[in-house]
This record gives sequence, structure tokens and C-alpha cells, in this order.
Amino acid sequence: MVDKNIALVLSGGGARGVAHIGVIEELENHGFKIKSISGTSMGAVVGGVYAVGKMNEFKNWLYTLDKKEVFKLIDFTLSSHGIIKGDRVLNKMKEFIPDLSIEDLKIHYVATATDIENSKEVVFTKGSIYEAVRASIAIPTVFTPVKTNNALLVDGGVINPVPINHAIRMKGDILVVVHVNADIPVYIPPAAKKIKDEKQSIYHKKIKEFHSQLNRINPIIKNGNMGYFHLINRTVSLLTYQISKMTIEKYSPDIVIKVSKKSCDIFDFYKAEELVEIGRHAAKKSIEEYL
Repeated sequence: MVDKNIALVLSGGGARGVAHIGVIEELENHGFKIKSISGTSMGAVVGGVYAVGKMNEFKNWLYTLDKKEVFKLIDFTLSSHGIIKGDRVLNKMKEFIPDLSIEDLKIHYVATATDIENSKEVVFTKGSIYEAVRASIAIPTVFTPVKTNNALLVDGGVINPVPINHAIRMKGDILVVVHVNADIPVYIPPAAKKIKDEKQSIYHKKIKEFHSQLNRINPIIKNGNMGYFHLINRTVSLLTYQISKMTIEKYSPDIVIKVSKKSCDIFDFYKAEELVEIGRHAAKKSIEEYL
């Protein structure tokens, strides 16, 4: 067991970001003390939940997603800016991320978003943590953006999927980066394999219907297998991977914890238990290599 302070950076990655939970738990199991968190998109969510002390409650809720009528949380809209308003999901999230001020949190917290109106990154280091998370998860074409007086905010991962440059450092700390879009083979640890998936769950069925409807509405490739939604996801994933790779190489973190980008699709939250175990295994491997 070590007793060392760390500055933690959590990447975006949709449902793959659930693996951040397992990573954080494993870091703590090894005696690391998280003093600051910098996150974007799902990394901002998990980091925010941890910062307000609601990790266990959040994890337990995620584990029940395939047993509930999850799509009651999805508020579809005909807006040209996105197909999901996100208000119902975020209202539920208020149970885990109260509308607290970032500057009042016990650990340093940073979330990022992208201002597409002014072509720049927006960094949240004070103000409402709820509003920061809402802006950071506004995935273009999916969640509607957040409008302010002079900005239009979307997912921070658009221009900075691994916000290492915004990590708040302390003397003698360790920089730990969690990259959930890594181009590595998928490894499902034994603990995750034991988790029973309800393959025909309501959630899974609805996700398939959701994808199918999008592809019928606006197919990009009529004679191929890649429709509108899948094409956008693949494109964003490739861009994210390339930017992440260059960012990590530039800053040379002390520990890089990698989760395969093929671990799941962007909305596969029904795999929460499996993803937590994947994150835990990835963290344990990287920590042992570091030590």
C-alpha cells in the first residue's frame, strides 16, 4: 500500500466512462489519495460524483439501469441541435450531483466544455458543478447544447478529450490519466464475465430500436452497414483517439490507465457492472507496473 497524492484526469467516452468508477476504487484500494480531478464528458460526470461524495449511490443506480424503464429518462426533441434534451437525465443526476459550487468541494475539480459559437474551450473551475457537468456531456447531434448569453456549449471532448493541461497539480503528486478510448484489445476480466447480462432487457431493446429509427430517418450509406448514427460515432471516436494519443504523448503522465475503445458502444450503460470491473482490472495492471 502506498500513500501518495494524485492529480487524476478522466477522459470522455460515453458509457466507457463508467470504467472510471472501477479505476477510482482501485486507486483508493492501493492507498492513493485523489487531490484533484480534471474531467470531460463522462469523465466530468464520474469526477463530479466522486467530488461530492456520491460514488456508491451513483454506481448502485447505474447497476439497476437494465431493470428499469430507462427510456422514461430520455426526453426526445425535434430540435436541429440534438435529439435528446437531457433534462430528465440531469434531473435524476441531481440526486448524485447536487447544485453545489465547485469552489466549495473538498477536492479540486475541473470540467471542460466546448464553445462552438466562439470556437474555444470553456473550463469550469467555479460556479455550479451541475451546470458544468450538463455542458460537458452535451454530445453534438445527440444532446442539445447549453445556451448562455454569448456561447453555445457542447461536449468538452470535441477539442480536448483528455484534459491533462487543466489538471491541478500539487508538489510531489503523481499525474494519473485514464484513457477509455485506447486502441488496445478488449479484455474482459473473470470478475466481469461472471456478471449476468439480461440480453433482452427493455433498455437493450430500446437502444436497438433507437439506432434503427435514426438510420431509417437519415441513412448515410444506403447499401452498406454503416448508417447515420453509427457513422457519426465512428468518426468522433477516431478523432477523439488521435487527439487523446497526441495529448498523452505530450504530457507524459506518471500512470496511464487504458480501457479499450471496443469495450462497449457509447450508450451501453446496461453494461455498467462489467465496465466497472474492466476499469478496476486496467487500473490494477497499470498501478502494479508503476510500483
